[in-house]
Amino acid sequence: MTTDLRTPPVISAWSAVSPYGLDAESLGEGLRSGRSTAAPVDTGRWRVPDGLAHLVPGFETREVLGKRGTRSMDRVTGLAVAAVGGLLQQPGSDRASETGERAALVLGTTTGSAASMMDFTRSSLEGERPYDVDPAVMPNAVMNCAAGQCAIWYGIRGPNTTLAGGRAAGLLAINYATRLLATGRTDSVLCAAAEEFSPARYWLERHSRGAEAPDVPLGEGAAVLLVQPAGTTAPGRRPLAEILSVRTRVATGARARTALEGCVRSALDAVGARPEDVWAAVPGDAPGRLGAVERDTLAAVCGAGALERVPAVSRLGDVSAASGTFQIAMLLATARSAPEAAGRLAVVTSADRDGSLACAVLRLVAS
Repeated sequence: MTTDLRTPPVISAWSAVSPYGLDAESLGEGLRSGRSTAAPVDTGRWRVPDGLAHLVPGFETREVLGKRGTRSMDRVTGLAVAAVGGLLQQPGSDRASETGERAALVLGTTTGSAASMMDFTRSSLEGERPYDVDPAVMPNAVMNCAAGQCAIWYGIRGPNTTLAGGRAAGLLAINYATRLLATGRTDSVLCAAAEEFSPARYWLERHSRGAEAPDVPLGEGAAVLLVQPAGTTAPGRRPLAEILSVRTRVATGARARTALEGCVRSALDAVGARPEDVWAAVPGDAPGRLGAVERDTLAAVCGAGALERVPAVSRLGDVSAASGTFQIAMLLATARSAPEAAGRLAVVTSADRDGSLACAVLRLVAS
């Protein structure tokens, strides 16, 4: 699927709940400091072997969001609701345009909450009868739970979509958001992605990665971007970047390098840009060989210097489906303190081990 608009939509705000903290300012400060977010995992709580993880510090859903409506809320839903709330509560937010009938929500994920799915299935198998399950937990076992809860909490009554795209989910969500705007189905899109740390996710990753990258620590968090048509941002918001083009491909194994290079060049060609016009190239840092292929490809197309301007998303650990949205958030946080980035292009890529490849080209707007 390809999306290019005559008048590019803009990203006018962003927020994040990350291993650096509970808001956008924490992520920006953490990137500037360069400090690590890895810490020994509490094996008693999480029921996983000794090792490192990149967890959101102090994140307990009921403490962050309050007790009302959160008794059975799982972690990935709590992270998503907190991130969306962080954006809507920023100074300059315009609830009239960012929520309601003409506001949409697009959420990128891998499977939703693997922990909730497994726990619910286990309770059915272990109970005296298969239907002896907690009905309050059942909504958590479907992958669109987090998106639905975000809409309920904040009154977002426009299109509500969950995209299960693995590591490419964040850029696929951007593509979907631009299509919603291009077809007039909404006036603004909250474009989010979320990933949780849990024993279920730990063991799924441990057994599916193989020997290639067994020790890459998992991370968690959620990030959200406000995407709107150019010229429609609220007085308290301002354009941060234009979304010029999005391209996708599907390839695995030895074909991934050629397909990804074609994806990047196609995205640049769509806006008449040359590789030397790229100020920053921001890869998804997939664990193992695929991540190395992605970095090598971007260096070959855009130059090694472009890869050095934005901190690697792997600083947050393996945040999987949230990677693409975090990559853009980290790009915007970096560009804010880099005056030379104004008006320049950035290339953001994702490569998932199941074959999804994606590339977005953004133009950074002056501060």
